[in-house]
Amino acid sequence: MKLSAQSHSSIVNDIKKALGRYLTGENTNIVTDIYLQPIQETGELVIYNDDEEELSRTVVQDWVDCTPEEFFDSTEFNLKQILNTLHGDGFFNQLSLMKPYSLVMVDDEKETISELLLVDDEETLLISGELLKGLDEELDAFLKELLEK
Repeated sequence: MKLSAQSHSSIVNDIKKALGRYLTGENTNIVTDIYLQPIQETGELVIYNDDEEELSRTVVQDWVDCTPEEFFDSTEFNLKQILNTLHGDGFFNQLSLMKPYSLVMVDDEKETISELLLVDDEETLLISGELLKGLDEELDAFLKELLEK
């Protein structure tokens, strides 16, 4: 699902509003995760901190019309793109959050669906399923080769 310009802007503004309370200040906030919860039925994006305090809420009109089968995959893709853009613009460098912290997509029961972004002191990594794809097979082959020698 491709987001309209209005929906894209709504999500970006919501993320900035939610994390605005953590803009660089004198104190470093200890937050380990920021949770993004897309809700298809209402089209809302709700953002929480790790104390389950609601930081912001907005309606993303494009999500209301999305079919249930593609909803989480497409919202995950869109949120990762938006977070990557914000990272490229240096938005996360302005936050006074103790690193590392993650931005995580959760479902209605606050169960993790996907880790969207991990912000660390050294660098920011976008986490994707492709990162570890085939790792088990490579490690198994390596171990087999070592045991045969």
